[in-house]
Amino acid sequence: MKEMSELRDVAMQSKAWPFEEARALLKRYEKAPPEKGYVLFETGYGPSGLPHLGTFGEVLRTTMIRRAFEKISDIPTRLICFSDDLDGMRKVPENVPNQEMLYANIQKPLTSVPDPFGEYDSFGAHNNAMLRRFLDTFGFQYDFYSATEFYGSGQFDAILRAVVDNYDAIMAIMLKSLREERQQTYSAFLPIHPETGRVLYVPMKEVNKENYTITFDDEDGREWTLPVTGGNVKLQWKPDFGARWAALGVDFEMYGKDHATNTPIYDGICRTLGGRAPNHFTYELFLDEQGQKISKSKGNGLTIDEWLHYASTESLAYFMYQKPKTAKRMHFDVIPKAVDEYHQQLRAYATQDLTAQLNNPVYHIHNGDVPASDMLIPFAMLLNLASVSSAESKETLWGFIARYVPDASPATNPGMDAAAEFAVRYYNDKVKPHKVFRLPTDAERAAMEDLLAELRVWQGGADAEELQNLVFAIGNKHAFQPLRDWFKALYEVLLGASEGPRFGGFIALYGVDETIALLERALAGELVA
Repeated sequence: MKEMSELRDVAMQSKAWPFEEARALLKRYEKAPPEKGYVLFETGYGPSGLPHLGTFGEVLRTTMIRRAFEKISDIPTRLICFSDDLDGMRKVPENVPNQEMLYANIQKPLTSVPDPFGEYDSFGAHNNAMLRRFLDTFGFQYDFYSATEFYGSGQFDAILRAVVDNYDAIMAIMLKSLREERQQTYSAFLPIHPETGRVLYVPMKEVNKENYTITFDDEDGREWTLPVTGGNVKLQWKPDFGARWAALGVDFEMYGKDHATNTPIYDGICRTLGGRAPNHFTYELFLDEQGQKISKSKGNGLTIDEWLHYASTESLAYFMYQKPKTAKRMHFDVIPKAVDEYHQQLRAYATQDLTAQLNNPVYHIHNGDVPASDMLIPFAMLLNLASVSSAESKETLWGFIARYVPDASPATNPGMDAAAEFAVRYYNDKVKPHKVFRLPTDAERAAMEDLLAELRVWQGGADAEELQNLVFAIGNKHAFQPLRDWFKALYEVLLGASEGPRFGGFIALYGVDETIALLERALAGELVA
């Protein structure tokens, strides 16, 4: 109990952003606990395309805040992942098969569009399954809600009737945010055509409070009257946001900054329908390598599967934790850095006091149950080792690793064993195709020949620090200004890259004799050839 009390005291002062958000949420119920018996966190997902890392990041970050809340409060919590799968498919994603078939189903609800992959009942069901698989991979605890089921089962009926009762007030909120031309045709309700099954964007002729129906003309000019309940209509996305908050009693939701200007609209609609607006957290957007916003329909940026093909789930979680208020570029080059920084934080955690531990990203990644790192060699070093050894398997790398760290093995260091396999994949797929070797300049050649001569008479064994001092000394002797130009030359000439590991550590790992042979080949022009 004393430990829990101390942890709670420190957490109440922690500057880690999950604890800051958790404390703000706790203030929401400082007078009385929630009548529903729990604090409800929600994340939304639009299954218009395959889930991307932004979707995952939203759930991960929300879970981190949820876990932080549980450290400072005894109020139970729930997390709902809500899929907007009743949305009409407004455009066909570029990264899926059977494009012609999808075009034939444009504007139908995603759960009515056939699955282009032929695996599920619908495209919406396919993308929902993809999302759930990704979330389950990370062990998230959540309840999954489908908008199709939510509207069709009657769970949303009370709020839909409340929208009818408060239709003028909701339209007043919405019309303020729309251009004059859009105001003429806008409706909070989107009917689902009884014959074509398409989601219609048409103005309402009548919203009837007596029997909770709407009357409208379809695109062919035919008049229809439908009940708002039972899955016959859905709400436009902005009213849907606020209505869902009111219906479920959502206490917390985060979203990208592209939603930020809509927050007063969401809140206003929620309050109009008798709900209490939740706490919000707005994060910066995820970008692709060109700085463009990543999109499910375009398929640009990294997918979750792609990241996990080259690195661990924890490294991805670490990347997501960092600076959520700063835009992030999601491309392959960020993976090695995330892996190594994650393990640096693991090693630091064991030496930190409780205050520092609660500010450490790994505390939030592992919910306080932080493992020790068994990564004795940086991932970046493994990549360079894969390069010079032309490794096609992790066993090749282990031949060097075992010599450098005799006590290590795949059995005792499973994390490093997995990293070795990731490194071989990453090198062959993402580094090797882009490697560009060059010949040394005359000044660089003189320094490298000097290094070669020193290594030929080296008696210091595989001492990484002594080897690093040797490389430093030769760079200083040959007057490289700045000294990093000397290391850059070594990387570009020997490794075909402009950046690399501590070179002394690389020599120790790769081997002095092997490095001598590498230098000889480079100086003979064989690497360029």
